[in-house]
Amino acid sequence: MDLFHILSEDRIKKAYRDGEFDNLPGYGKPLELEDLSYIPEELRMAYKLLKNAGFTEEENHLRQEMMTIEDLMKRCDDNIEKAEMQKKLNEKLLRFNQLMSKRRGHTNSAIFKNYQLKIQDKLK
Repeated sequence: MDLFHILSEDRIKKAYRDGEFDNLPGYGKPLELEDLSYIPEELRMAYKLLKNAGFTEEENHLRQEMMTIEDLMKRCDDNIEKAEMQKKLNEKLLRFNQLMSKRRGHTNSAIFKNYQLKIQDKLK
């Protein structure tokens, strides 16, 4: 063992004896272990990072659905069908904005939509 390892172990033991760990949140409760067996091993760290940053699976799913609807609308020639897709897109966007406002207060406002369109135009 190196000197830093020994020092850190001594400080941890002293803090434990002094009761500095007694008032921590979750003290005396069992750990809540997540079942990540459904996620491939090489993606688990990325999943944990995104989850800890506040990104949810529902949010990601809604984004994918909105992108799919937007792509279908671009290729659609029937105005009635396009109006139905626009209605679905509006519902998904409303749900997405609700999720985002709960999380951090930012929504998919017109400013961000315009920025997104500019980026899409540059990438074409």
